[in-house]
Amino acid sequence: MARRATTPAAIRVLIADDHNLFRAGVRGLLRSFGGIEVVGEATDGNDALAQAAALRPDVLLMDVGMPGLNGIDATERVRAATPTTRVVILSMHTREEHVTRAIKAGAAGYVLKDAQPDELERAVRQVARGEPYLSPAVSKYVVQSYARGGDGRTGLERLTSRQREVLQLIAEGYTTKAIAARLMVSVKTVETHRAQLMERLEIRDVAGLVRFALRRGLVDNES
Repeated sequence: MARRATTPAAIRVLIADDHNLFRAGVRGLLRSFGGIEVVGEATDGNDALAQAAALRPDVLLMDVGMPGLNGIDATERVRAATPTTRVVILSMHTREEHVTRAIKAGAAGYVLKDAQPDELERAVRQVARGEPYLSPAVSKYVVQSYARGGDGRTGLERLTSRQREVLQLIAEGYTTKAIAARLMVSVKTVETHRAQLMERLEIRDVAGLVRFALRRGLVDNES
């Protein structure tokens, strides 16, 4: 009796981006490729973390500049909580700092948002097979980092994940009380984080923290 040919399971993808039109465009592209199923969409880093845990997608396409919890810190948490999910960063940022931080956070791929559609398809299929993928325009940064020994710690890399989260919320305009409520910690704890941020970054005031976060791309300055 002849065996029936088995159809390969579709690659299950979760999209995380805070722009509705961009998510719709990516969703349409993925569906046109064949063999790829969009199982969910998230609008920020915390939503991506929750949906990744619930849906267990094969691939998570993650934006960097999202409110509340940015994509790179979200990547680190997704990889810890859902290690079978491979994260591909989708970003306009080409700076070495963003690329190296993403790789160190556990991202399996990094694709620029202005890439051609076939590159997105190639990236999704490649990371789903367990292979890394970097856009040619950013791969040079990884090579340069390793050539230097990979030990160039930036200001953001000197901070803990929670400190970066507090810094992002400060830069987004949240008050100390609002940050405490959002993170479910005491006001005193937030004040301690803020003091530690200023000490580690050698910044004297909140305005300086905001400027630092904007320069490092921790929050988008699109307005």
